[in-house]
Amino acid sequence: MQQDQSQTVLVTGSTSGIGLAIAHTFAAAGHNVMLHGLENVQQGRALCEQLTRYGVNAGFSNADIATETGCSRLIADTREAIGHPSVLVNNAGVQHTAPAHEFPTDKWQQILSVNLSATFFLSKEILPAMRAGQWGRIINIASVHGLVASEQKAAYCAAKHGLVGLTKVLALENADCNITANAICPGWVETPLIQPQIESIARNESVDMDAARAQLVGAKQPLAQATTPDAIAQLALYLCGKFANTITGAALPVDGGWTAQ
Repeated sequence: MQQDQSQTVLVTGSTSGIGLAIAHTFAAAGHNVMLHGLENVQQGRALCEQLTRYGVNAGFSNADIATETGCSRLIADTREAIGHPSVLVNNAGVQHTAPAHEFPTDKWQQILSVNLSATFFLSKEILPAMRAGQWGRIINIASVHGLVASEQKAAYCAAKHGLVGLTKVLALENADCNITANAICPGWVETPLIQPQIESIARNESVDMDAARAQLVGAKQPLAQATTPDAIAQLALYLCGKFANTITGAALPVDGGWTAQ
């Protein structure tokens, strides 16, 4: 962080998976963290208690960031709970798969709203204070699908490609204020979301879980090893540190060589 000072960090979609790992990593490093997710307030408070054990302040909001109004509410909730965020990690995302000619309109709109538009609205809301303070970090959790495409993911690929482009614009527009913007582009990540796919392969191919995992991941990645959420979290933390001051406008693959092909 700037001169190793404690910062206030907002992480969207941070009640599970990559987002929760990012929240814990920043809290463990001594930074106040605002959690965000779809859980109810009681569940959110329980997650906050996990973070406050690191000796930091934590808050929670379940604002619906699929709308501009919801994004404004999230920023207001953050300011009330722990102060103005000097670090914004846009992690929240949704997914739906179908061929483009059969893709449901409501799913297209939802994915674009949560995966792309929310990042724009949240960034727009917090940038004036970041610029006034002459420091800020925006980290967008994109995907390899912000760099390459896969079938049946029209909306997801469109949103993530857009997110990479938005990241570059934010980097250029705010470089004069010591504000950086970067995108992290994970490939396969070891989260509960991929477990059903692994189990299906193991069952259909009559192989063990390790072989099934390697088969799933290796279909796209030369290095057939899924990344851990903690690895993504540590990279996010690094991008806020003093050695990353000149990294901005980057789309950083963490993908086992997927996009190197």
